[in-house]
Amino acid sequence: MPSLDDLFQRLSQSPFRQRFHLGSEEYRYFLGKGEEAIGQHAEAFIRARLAPAEPVNDGKQTPMRGHPVFIAQHATATCCRGCLSKWHNIAAHQPMSVQQQEWVNAVIIRWLKSEMLRPQPPEKCVKKPGAGSGGQLELW
Repeated sequence: MPSLDDLFQRLSQSPFRQRFHLGSEEYRYFLGKGEEAIGQHAEAFIRARLAPAEPVNDGKQTPMRGHPVFIAQHATATCCRGCLSKWHNIAAHQPMSVQQQEWVNAVIIRWLKSEMLRPQPPEKCVKKPGAGSGGQLELW
């Protein structure tokens, strides 16, 4: 496996990987739970969704939102066995070793720590039409 610095240098060259950032909900969730709890969540997700030789729904098992770890997995190419093979040299079709699982967890946590150094993302605005306006602007 490459060094974390080498990996993150390579990831920084991928426009696809660079587009991922924590949303306001995931950011707040991380703040509320803390690094230790999120690390435990990552370990559990890795063990259940990536470590088996043939994970269920491989290639589609990691949601694109809903938990900071899921966003981190897409940003760091730790979302499926195909990406693990391509980016991390972790062979597909065989169970991941404990060392490999620890590597994936370290990658995810490093990305999350760097993301938490960014300013908190703004809340999403939901524009509600005024009462009785039906979405139509009044001119007078």
